[in-house]
Amino acid sequence: MPTTESSRGPEELARLGGEVFDRNVRPSLRPEDDGKFVAVDVVSGEYEIDRDDYAAVTRMRARVPAADVWLARAGSPATCRIGAAR
Repeated sequence: MPTTESSRGPEELARLGGEVFDRNVRPSLRPEDDGKFVAVDVVSGEYEIDRDDYAAVTRMRARVPAADVWLARAGSPATCRIGAAR
């Protein structure tokens, strides 16, 4: 899920974000990170993890102000859900 204006299209941002997530984030995830948000800079490979999506993105922007941020949720195929949980 893109969180910034980017010259990259949404498909490219998602592809790059997924690659960085698999390469840099997934190996370092712990069981207690399940369900947390991961803000990934698709250019530098830097990332932040937090239970709050806004906090993760804010910390990423503090470290990498020009970050091209892709947002994911650890342990979930989707970042957000729409509608009631079943």
